[in-house]
Amino acid sequence: MTDPISRRSLARLLGVAAGATLLEHRPGIAQANAPANNPGSGPIRLSANENPYGPCKPALAALAGCGGVASRYPGKIQEEMVQTVAKLHGVSPDQVVLGCGSSDVLRMADSAFLAPGQKIVAAEPTFEAVLNYAKVTRAEAVKVPQTADFRHDLPAMAAACDANTGLVYVCNPNNPTGTIVGGDELAAFIQKVPPSCIVLVDEAYYHFVEDPSYKSALEFARGRENVVVARTFSKIYGMAGMRLGYAVGSPAKIAAMERCASWDNTSQAGLAMGLASLADSEVVPRQRRLLNDTRRWLCAQLAKQGRRYIPSQANFVMIDVGTDVVPVGRAFSERGIQVGRKFPSMPNWLRVSIGTQDQMAAFVAALQEVVPVRAAA
Repeated sequence: MTDPISRRSLARLLGVAAGATLLEHRPGIAQANAPANNPGSGPIRLSANENPYGPCKPALAALAGCGGVASRYPGKIQEEMVQTVAKLHGVSPDQVVLGCGSSDVLRMADSAFLAPGQKIVAAEPTFEAVLNYAKVTRAEAVKVPQTADFRHDLPAMAAACDANTGLVYVCNPNNPTGTIVGGDELAAFIQKVPPSCIVLVDEAYYHFVEDPSYKSALEFARGRENVVVARTFSKIYGMAGMRLGYAVGSPAKIAAMERCASWDNTSQAGLAMGLASLADSEVVPRQRRLLNDTRRWLCAQLAKQGRRYIPSQANFVMIDVGTDVVPVGRAFSERGIQVGRKFPSMPNWLRVSIGTQDQMAAFVAALQEVVPVRAAA
């Protein structure tokens, strides 16, 4: 992959060199590969699919160097981010729109492509934001149950799309199941969906996927008018608190989304950190290795205990606890561990985010107390 921005350019723009010096003398700023959840700083957060290691060192240096521009709205740096993302994905800048996290991008898509009375089709369960935002446009939500192996039922979703469908949403990998749609499956699905229907593919967890059958929908977004892909800096880049995401699509569809964007929906600090993260060629493989290795360790522990879980391609795993997850979640909270919320269509399945190795060891120990193996499904 071509490095989209030079370190020298980034340092000149943001004062990263000075920021790096400041980092050496600022306690509380996380270092690369150091958990963002420090011991004694509060409960272990395994509830929101956050990255426990936080941003990379260059991103933290960029943050430290932003004091001089904190009083200014984003301007040129916003343009640079658009150009950098466009170069990264081999598209033109008019095919990229930024958002306050990828959830903001989903809201923009709903606003741009859904009129009152139109339909939005999505899997059940999936990330709820796009369906919640659709209520504002008074669109009709059509939820298609997942397959027996907890995957998108793409043939059924395609059959649910008609001329009155404005948007169909594919979260890939899916939240909360962690399962994927393969590249060939996605290509066939896009061919079956009416051309007037926008296929919105949410790739928030793209960087964690190791399954060779997976293919990013960016390949389709480059050449098709009705495919839009959402990405985020929240997960692999550890920037959930900075709220930065983007979408890639055709110039016409991106222009429609831009008209629904809030004014200056990004920040100087978030953009500086995002550019620094993209310039660090090591951050993605390093974070993927750390989190995926820990996920594999967790799944091995669950298998040893005879627990049922869904094999995941993301930074979380769903575990069948054999009972309603709400009281289970309360029991974990009493032990200082926050776990995922209840998904109504999967009431007995607990979603747990992947933390550090020590955090997951604490989770496994608490799981045996809360739901002993004999009580697990």
